Amino acid sequence: MNLPSVIQTRVLIIGAGVTGTALARDLALRGVDCTLVERNDINAGASGRNHGLLHSGARYVAGDPAAAMECRAEGAILKRVAAQAVQDTGGYFVAVQGDDERYIADFPSHCTRSGITARPVDVAVARAREPALSERTIAVFEVPDAAIDPFRLSLESMAQAISLGARLMRRTRVLGFEREGRRIRAVRVRCLDSGQELRIEAEQVVNAAGAWAREVALLAGASIAMTYSKGTLLVTHTRLASRVINRLRRPGNGDIMMPGGTVSIVGTTSTRIDSLDHIFPTTAEADLIIGEAAPMLPSLATTRFIRAYSGVRPLLGSTGAADSRTVSRGFALFDHEEHGLDNLATLAGGKLTTCRLMAERAADLVCQRLGVTRPCVTASTPLPESAQAAWTAPGHSALDWMRSHEPGDTLLCECEMVTSGTVDAIYAALRSAGDTPTLTDIGLRSRVGKGACQGSFCSVRTVAHLCQQGDFQARRGLAEMVDFLGERWRGQHAVLWGEQLAQAELAEALHCGLLGEELRQAMTITDVVREVTP
Repeated sequence: MNLPSVIQTRVLIIGAGVTGTALARDLALRGVDCTLVERNDINAGASGRNHGLLHSGARYVAGDPAAAMECRAEGAILKRVAAQAVQDTGGYFVAVQGDDERYIADFPSHCTRSGITARPVDVAVARAREPALSERTIAVFEVPDAAIDPFRLSLESMAQAISLGARLMRRTRVLGFEREGRRIRAVRVRCLDSGQELRIEAEQVVNAAGAWAREVALLAGASIAMTYSKGTLLVTHTRLASRVINRLRRPGNGDIMMPGGTVSIVGTTSTRIDSLDHIFPTTAEADLIIGEAAPMLPSLATTRFIRAYSGVRPLLGSTGAADSRTVSRGFALFDHEEHGLDNLATLAGGKLTTCRLMAERAADLVCQRLGVTRPCVTASTPLPESAQAAWTAPGHSALDWMRSHEPGDTLLCECEMVTSGTVDAIYAALRSAGDTPTLTDIGLRSRVGKGACQGSFCSVRTVAHLCQQGDFQARRGLAEMVDFLGERWRGQHAVLWGEQLAQAELAEALHCGLLGEELRQAMTITDVVREVTP
């Protein structure tokens, strides 16, 4: 994409996670011209590495009631305005023998004070509805938890913003800020695909870079106290429960199991880290999660896990905080006026559930500074469904294919039933936006690579299809597979035992034997073979 060396916009947003894309939508709905830059892709950070829980707030009622009430209110709004991205499963809080009986007894009153419905459920009834629950279950409360697809939420928010005139610049890295007095005159960025450097002149700049917000603020000469908390989650081969299952205790490791389409997501951990480099799940974390979750869900001790992944929670607070679980899950909006800047703001902290509210607060500040009086409407305006975002839903591609597939519309991914027509639609949409689509881009916007084989077969089929279409050349196709499988492989190291180890050995033999040394460097199980099942 050839771009002018200088781009002008009223508002520049840095970071395309759930908050940045929600902010672009909010501003676009108010008629404010905005541009969003992202050094990788939509939801590349914590927004794409969470468990997809749309909080009722019940998790925080004892330790952080303010966050609990925010989650309750915002969860209800998202269920109403973004229903296509939400699976309203409901949730159980479950106590087992040995859990703190005082906390169990106080839980309903804590929920009542935060305005959250917590209905007691007979243990026998709960176990009949959710057979995965332990025989040692002693108490169950039902709460209005739900599951949300963060990729669909962000893709559809961005799609509506673009339809209203906003611009998205993916794979664009911020290099620095040009200051003049109390204002940022321009932001220097580099397009990572082309190497082209640009200046973006904006009246207002919003830093929504998530875990990297502190680094971005420092480039402008502003400092923010943040704590980094690494969280690891595990993905099961099949879905083990229909509801969200929470441990009825103060937040800890391995106390949530989420329904995620055809699988379950189990986690999480909370480990204080000082660097954002080399974030990946470990076998020790997988063992910890299973060990903590199995008393509530015994089948986890023998179930098959197909993948693990890690994200970084950007939490507000002193870098000296010893236990990151004690740091508030609330958010803050910094106007940076104390740092001598009148046109920079930073959003930090918060949760997926509160992304709309965070965007509203930032948009209110920006509009006040710009003299724009149009109010926020995102709490009442439904988020339109976008054809470009629908492919993230499990089974969507297959349903479309079975209804009216063309003779040449073949299945490329049998695990997740992704068709060549789906891949073509995603590729065409990205090309029409001026992008050069990659296999990883297609995987983010579809179910390619997300099944039990983790891309072993569908990566080859998808690249072969794109080569046949003339979209990829052979050498580029191999490079795309190396990148794609390297990332999928990194998520399997921590869970390689039993059936998944056999699956990984098949993948290694297939790709390294068929495609040679380049893939061998990206994939090796020699150092990660597990001899025992945890």
